[in-house]
Amino acid sequence: MRRHLLLMATSATAAIVTLAGCGSAGSSGTQAPPSSAAGAGCAPVAGNGLVVLTDDKNLQNTDNVIPAINKKASSPQLIAALDKVSAALDTTKLIALNKAVDIDRKSSKAAATEFITTNNLTAGLAKGSGNITVGAANFSESATLGEIYGQVLTAAGFQVKVQQIGNRELYEPALEKGSLSVVPEYAATLATFLQGKVDKNGKDPSSSDLTTTVTNLQALGDKVGLVFGQASQAQDQNAFAVTTAFADKYGVKTLSDLAAKCSGAATVLGGPAECPQRPKCQQGLVDVYKFQAGKFATLDAGGPLTKTALKQGTISVGLVFSSDGALAAG
Repeated sequence: MRRHLLLMATSATAAIVTLAGCGSAGSSGTQAPPSSAAGAGCAPVAGNGLVVLTDDKNLQNTDNVIPAINKKASSPQLIAALDKVSAALDTTKLIALNKAVDIDRKSSKAAATEFITTNNLTAGLAKGSGNITVGAANFSESATLGEIYGQVLTAAGFQVKVQQIGNRELYEPALEKGSLSVVPEYAATLATFLQGKVDKNGKDPSSSDLTTTVTNLQALGDKVGLVFGQASQAQDQNAFAVTTAFADKYGVKTLSDLAAKCSGAATVLGGPAECPQRPKCQQGLVDVYKFQAGKFATLDAGGPLTKTALKQGTISVGLVFSSDGALAAG
């Protein structure tokens, strides 16, 4: 299971339906967007290159990679080592790491070693000591980040073991109890998860502003015995991609461009079955950008169905994850 709580992945047989066919209420409790779409729209354009459209009005929350640490296992030396990783990591580099593992078929350990060497992450580390267990979730990006944390902490003098645990429901309690010391996490999603544990009726702590998200995350972490390192600039969150050929043909770089130039009957949006009702998917595009697609294609959440549909020219725009290795340039 991937880390996002805001839009759960589903798999379904690809099918294109008009928006009028998506009118039932979703689990978010919102209605599907209306079926009317003014203008001609932008028909799909096939191509091998994919590009994410800039979320210039901050529809998505800040799911920046951040080290989550058991408070008792924390030390200045440990946090300094992890902060050095965060300072070197941005979304472009995270995409490259995912490409190395998911497309080029390198091991997470090998990709981590190359990243550490390229970014000189083991130089000048304050020396620590003690046993540290780094946990990772059961998808390749988390495994690679866990390897990076583990190798850097080893270079800082800790005795490190890296374990791939499973989903957040399994590894987060282990992190609280101390059987795990460190886990690479995602700020907005973890904040929302912890809020559900601490106060299910409380306000959603995640935000499109990173400082706000991290401040709320730290307050929640304090209640369950967790502290956090520096948040990186690397984000793995919901995003909307088009082919580079589509972007060039229609002159779109941002979601505002998409709404202004491509609202209309010819535009096909692709994503998981629940996308039309979700506030971070089609419903959000309507509410925040006033974007109206002519048709919706039921595919998957950032998976092979969506990426293939983009490349083959059966959808105009599709939901992806912003750090997907398929988004690597070149």
